[in-house]
This record gives sequence, structure tokens and C-alpha cells, in this order.
Amino acid sequence: MTIRTTSSGTARLRFAALAAAPLLALVAACGGGEGVRDHGSDQVASVPEAPAPDAAPAGKPSSAPPAAEGKGAFYDAQMVYVRCMRTKGGSPDFPDPKLSGYLDWSKINKVRDPQGDGSDTKGGRNGVCGPELLAAMNLEPKRDKQKDYESMLAHAVCMRDNGVSKFTNPVMSGGGVMPGGDPDPVNPQLDVESPAYERAREACKGKLLEGLDGMQ
Repeated sequence: MTIRTTSSGTARLRFAALAAAPLLALVAACGGGEGVRDHGSDQVASVPEAPAPDAAPAGKPSSAPPAAEGKGAFYDAQMVYVRCMRTKGGSPDFPDPKLSGYLDWSKINKVRDPQGDGSDTKGGRNGVCGPELLAAMNLEPKRDKQKDYESMLAHAVCMRDNGVSKFTNPVMSGGGVMPGGDPDPVNPQLDVESPAYERAREACKGKLLEGLDGMQ
């Protein structure tokens, strides 16, 4: 059965080309070689737990800030983007980022799309908030690309196991990670707003490390 895609899903994929370079620092600017996409392998490395803050020596306070603080340059830049989305971007209900600075996609996915083109989720109306989004992504903390890959691979397998059979695996290429998902983003084959896809996404959301939700 052919799976339709909605206009909002298509627009999100189109804007991904704008944000891909710095977005989540997953794709390296250097390096070479074509990655080979593994579409069907179910061999998944264990998904690592998020690392805990370094423990302080006995009798000494920890130098790591409490998790509840979580506000720094990354968070502040994301708030600039959020405020842009609420004003110029045409999405007045766009949610605050998490305290970690990452966008809260569980809430963003519930934001209505008045334009019918996905402009309320990435970059705003006509991409007006694209510069703010890219500035925030440039301040994202450094990530472990191997752990990101393993997390996205586990998520891709989970999506297929939950009925989204065409969901492809991520690819390690040029020192970075290319997310999996739709096998043909130019001519999308997955309806990301269908009930079946939503059920699979809900079932598999725990496979993705923080900051990777919304990537694939």
C-alpha cells in the first residue's frame, strides 16, 4: 500500500537542508567517502545511557552545575529562536526549550500548523527564524557521534518493528551521522502524521538520546 505524506512533513524535510550543516553537530564538515546505508540490519548495539555528571571527590563539592540549572549559552540561544518563532515565525504557542537547551519535540509536534506547510516547526514562516535556529545549533554541546549513531540505529529498528517497514537506518559518513527515516526525502514515502506512524514514534521515542528526537 502506498503511504502518503502530508505537506507539513514535506516542508520539514525541505528545511532540513538549511539546518543540516550545524544541526546537532552530527555531520562533519571535513572527511570524505560515501556511507553505505544499511536498510535492513537488525543488529543493534546497546543504546548507552546518558552519562552522569562527574562525581566529586569525597568531602568536596561537585564542580558540575545541578541538572535543574541547565541554562547557558545554548539555552539562551534557543530562547532567542523560540521568541522569534512566537513573533516573526507565526507560531505564538511555540514551546520553551528544555532546561538542557534542546527543543522539546514532544510539545513542538503538538503545535498546530496554521499555514499547512510545516513552517511552525522549523525556521518559521518562510524560514524567517532560520538564522536564529542555526546560531543555537552552533552552540550545542559536543556530542559523541558513535553513541548518537547507536541510538538512532536502535530507533530505526524499533520503528520498523512497530510497522513503519520503510524506515531506513542512519549512516556513519565522513566522521558524522546521517539520520535515517524516509528512504526518499525528495519524494517522501512515509506519512509522518498518520496514526500508524504516530504510534510507532511514541513506542520508540525512548530509543533516542536527548537532542536526537526530531532528527529522524
